[in-house]
Amino acid sequence: MSNKGKFKREISLMDLTFIGFGSMFGSGWLFAASHVAGIAGPAGIISWVIGGVSILLLGLVYCELGASLPRAGGIVRYPAYTHGPILGYLLGFITLIAFSSLIAIEVEAARQYAAAWWPSLTKENSTLPTLSGWLLQFGLIVAFFLLNYWSVKVFAKSNFIITIFKFFVPALTIVVLLIHLHGDNFSSVGFAPFGFSGVQAAISAGGVIFAYLGLTPIVSVASEAKNPQRTIPIALILSVISSTIVYVLLQVAFIGSIPTDMLGQGWANISHEFSLPFKDISVILGLGWMVYFIVSDAIISPSGTGNIYMSATPRVVYGWAKSGTLFQIFSKVDAKSGIPRPALWLTFVFSIFWTLPFPSWEALINVVSAALVLSYAIAPITTAALRKRVPELDRPFWVKGMSIIGPLSFIVASLIVYWSGWKTLSWLLSSQVLMFIIYLFFKKRVPTSQVSFTQQIKSSLWLIFYYVALMIVSYFGMFGGGKGVLIYSTDLVGVTIVSLISYYWAVHTALPVVHLDDDEIQDNDHLKISNIDIPVSK
Repeated sequence: MSNKGKFKREISLMDLTFIGFGSMFGSGWLFAASHVAGIAGPAGIISWVIGGVSILLLGLVYCELGASLPRAGGIVRYPAYTHGPILGYLLGFITLIAFSSLIAIEVEAARQYAAAWWPSLTKENSTLPTLSGWLLQFGLIVAFFLLNYWSVKVFAKSNFIITIFKFFVPALTIVVLLIHLHGDNFSSVGFAPFGFSGVQAAISAGGVIFAYLGLTPIVSVASEAKNPQRTIPIALILSVISSTIVYVLLQVAFIGSIPTDMLGQGWANISHEFSLPFKDISVILGLGWMVYFIVSDAIISPSGTGNIYMSATPRVVYGWAKSGTLFQIFSKVDAKSGIPRPALWLTFVFSIFWTLPFPSWEALINVVSAALVLSYAIAPITTAALRKRVPELDRPFWVKGMSIIGPLSFIVASLIVYWSGWKTLSWLLSSQVLMFIIYLFFKKRVPTSQVSFTQQIKSSLWLIFYYVALMIVSYFGMFGGGKGVLIYSTDLVGVTIVSLISYYWAVHTALPVVHLDDDEIQDNDHLKISNIDIPVSK
């Protein structure tokens, strides 16, 4: 069977919207509410609003990119178009790690909640899986793999059914818990007992931004969407707005329904008291019937999200391979199914690997959140660079006020990464610098590119500056093991300055000639520019 196929346009607007909403509604709603309350108190509601607005800003940018250039693995390919293969290489590495580990996180979450019914799945007084618990996780990953192996239509239909249930149970939970609302809970121990720093920390460490990170699966399947110039922007915006509303209501319902006498020790221990927040609160309130719904959804919701990322990750691998810095076998698409099967196999192996050394949902969300936001953060730069270098490109969705939204969204993304803390960033960003050095060391083995090696370095040095400068601010900052030398607000100023320098440097040093491929153009695509080189007018 030939592997030189093309992606098939089989995903509708409803499918895209459900992919976005479904990827944002996995384990995040099942765990984050108590973590956010423990870090920020009732002010955690503000954390959800800030997170939603932040993702909406980045979503608007992705709307323009996704509508203009509907490409599989676009999150990796867009920076490669504007800044050369080396950026595709760096972003491909960090995105593959984040996406594939997300699959593992979701099956970990499903297993932890399933242990409420079958305790033998988790070791006693631990979050580690037993052998039977790990086999359950393995079985779920195999199921995701098979659903994605046959065709994108099979994946879309299965995701549609799962997402319907995923929406019903949170909606039911909100209605029931609001009936038990205690208004005093929002003020008796203070609305913001940990100040604004708690609000900031909850966005990264509490799981807020992790819960929202569902934009890129929509962009990743752009080559398989019907009428992508129209459907991708609509699906992105609908997904973010609907998710923000539901998450805010869930946080309000959780905080308000906690028995007030349990807040005598403050909010700090709430995450320990409610390790499975909505299941635990249902038990305390005597809502045994709702426990069955929540635990059922707690198995289905993460599984649905894991299934989505089993679909999105191979497209990222495909995009990485198309940038020329990963083995070309992973750029093959099966002719009959339209699935990048070699990339899917690699995703399968990685997702199993991530279930082996890591103990729980809480152990990975901070790292994965930071890694994903780093990959998201490049979108404003890519969009601005494309406007500057390729003004003739057809843009069905045009973001107004990009001169403000571009740098603002990059600053917001940088702040979210910074709030992850020094312990996370010290190795995450340094690993990216190390990958850059490895690229330089093996430059003679890098496949020939239309972009000269000198130009690649020139167009990527801003990213190394950004990583190193952000690490310095984080080291002296006040989050996640930082020295605390930069007191509140001065660290935010530092991150803002680093972000602005990096943003304008990146846009200015974009490739003088942008190479856009047409390997996935379908009959119903209407791109004015494809597979051409457009020199900069001087």
